[in-house]
Amino acid sequence: MIQGQLIRSLRGLFAATVVLSILAHSVAASADEKVSVRLRWLPQAQFAGYYVAKAKGFYKDKGLDVTINPGGPNITVETLVGSGADTFGVGGGPEAMLYAREKGLPLICIGMTLQQSPHVFVALKKSGIKTLADFKGKKVSTWFTGAQYTLYAMLATQGIKPSDMTIVPQAATMTPFVDGEFQVATATRYNEFVTLQEQGVTDLTVFKPADFGVTAQADSIVTNEAFLKAHPDQVQAFLDATLEGWKYALQHKAEAIDIVMAAAPGANKAHQVAMLNQLDGLITAGKDGNKGIGRIDMDIVKTIQARLIKYDALKKPVDLNAAFDTSVWDKVPAEDKSL
Repeated sequence: MIQGQLIRSLRGLFAATVVLSILAHSVAASADEKVSVRLRWLPQAQFAGYYVAKAKGFYKDKGLDVTINPGGPNITVETLVGSGADTFGVGGGPEAMLYAREKGLPLICIGMTLQQSPHVFVALKKSGIKTLADFKGKKVSTWFTGAQYTLYAMLATQGIKPSDMTIVPQAATMTPFVDGEFQVATATRYNEFVTLQEQGVTDLTVFKPADFGVTAQADSIVTNEAFLKAHPDQVQAFLDATLEGWKYALQHKAEAIDIVMAAAPGANKAHQVAMLNQLDGLITAGKDGNKGIGRIDMDIVKTIQARLIKYDALKKPVDLNAAFDTSVWDKVPAEDKSL
């Protein structure tokens, strides 16, 4: 009698254990995979697509629990993603990827947010600078993080050498330019250029790289080579949801700005609105117009690599097939990468 009760109790305990084990396995299997994305800078509309994808549940719908980590002046996205400290990152343009690969960082680019260079070069009209030839003998400021090569390429189209002018590192603000410390400055169309307009500095001559046949892309979407190999489904899910987030942000700008402001409550809302409006044109400016959100243009990448080698910025060509993987973007649902 007692033995029978004991056997029944053991059977019940075993059954309960099996059920709990199945439930635990089911919960574990359905849990969202934890990944992170490192931004190039502090929270702002430049990264609206990521914040929207998280706020609207696009990442969660694809089984990802995404932590968005801010960047800053002393944070290098390529190093953090290359080391595995962050799963994904918003890096620089193709030149940043090429530099990283040359240094041995196992980075791979799976998408390009901006389909056109965000950089422009500006001069106050009162300076008398009307053409690139007028740069000669002037003091020109730029960022030595890749923007200088865009400048060099523009000058080369007119047969002008960088040595024909004094090129200096650009300050963190546009104040030295406004104060006349140098005659030409570099600005991103979605940030410094907007800031100048907000400050009433609108009497400008603007030089756009594309007007001189110099094309570039920027804000690469990168991951670690080893992570892509081990978790291709998660990488695909991340890019799918991110591009869906960007599409939603561009189609619902007011809501997107509210989402960005929630992440950056101290930001200037008007500036964020202007930033997103500028980004709209840059994101949809590729060969395929608004049908190519996030597309990597390998022709542009090849041109940039040749440009960097010409100016001795790269010692030798990088294996582009190892540094850029276009297959992930190819698999993104068409409706998520077009407006």
